[in-house]
Amino acid sequence: MLLRRPNVVTGALDLLDAEGLDGLTMRRLGVALNVQAGALYRHFPNKDALLDAMADQLLEGVGAPLPSDLSWPDQLELLGERLHTALLSRRDGARVVSGTFAPGPHTMAASRRAAQVLAEAGFPPNRAWEHTFAVFYFILGHTIEEQAQSRMPTGDNWSARLAAAGLDTNDPLAMGLKTLAATNPSERFSNGLRVFLAGIQQHAPEDVVGPNEAETTRDS
Repeated sequence: MLLRRPNVVTGALDLLDAEGLDGLTMRRLGVALNVQAGALYRHFPNKDALLDAMADQLLEGVGAPLPSDLSWPDQLELLGERLHTALLSRRDGARVVSGTFAPGPHTMAASRRAAQVLAEAGFPPNRAWEHTFAVFYFILGHTIEEQAQSRMPTGDNWSARLAAAGLDTNDPLAMGLKTLAATNPSERFSNGLRVFLAGIQQHAPEDVVGPNEAETTRDS
């Protein structure tokens, strides 16, 4: 079978699931695809170029149109949840995306969609892009930690490590930390994303339409 570029990317993502980012090499990928490693270089000059393509493939669909009946903060929250889900779809997905800076079509669609939402809400273009990158950096950072914790050995997790640290059970902050550690990571992510977006609303220009105003406008 003729080896095509999409087959290489799909094979690389499958190998990523099996071996993780640290175990992904061109040699191992060649073995997995039953081809000589040299055949891969006809499609990608080096591993970095392959990682760029993998990252872009991971973000397919994230930048799809958003429901027009949502306020701009709700649209950004939905977009952020989409990105989070996409990164979690593959082992070390967040590490792959965070280590690449290539403007592929899916990558650009996702970031442009967020910037467009903010620009249409009234943010100047430069601020729209600044806030977009800030939100995406939060999502990438959170998901990197989330995926790292998910790979910890059985019995070795955040809660177990906190218990072994001997935190003062009478300290409300210590108890709060233990509760947080036991919370589902997706719940922690969603809460953090909402807090982050609330902060962006606080920095909105005076003429930016707020979520309540937008709802009133749609109902009128």
